[in-house]
Amino acid sequence: MCIGLPMQIKETGFGYAKCEGMGVKRTVDTLLIGDQPIGTWVLVFLGSAREVLTPEDAQKITDAVTAVDLIMSGNGQLSTQGMEENSIDALFADLIDREPQKPPSLIAFEESQRKLNGE
Repeated sequence: MCIGLPMQIKETGFGYAKCEGMGVKRTVDTLLIGDQPIGTWVLVFLGSAREVLTPEDAQKITDAVTAVDLIMSGNGQLSTQGMEENSIDALFADLIDREPQKPPSLIAFEESQRKLNGE
């Protein structure tokens, strides 16, 4: 599966960083994001750090990738200790009981359509 993985920088050099995340260690190219301090979370795709992440966003992405891995393996139950719930739902806690949000561009489009229709 080709998907960006959140990884934490453990060591840096000019144009590269040694990172760890989701049980994987990699040396990644950092030219797109510039040199970053040790401890910074980055989104790594195809050997390059593409984006600097907050720790919270890194955790959300890790949880989502873990959930996809569990679903693809046919295992919808978690055996991870420390989880409040023993289900895929625990990995999407930020989305449970939340209404979908429309992007601002769609809201503006709908408003313009209402005005055109005289509503």
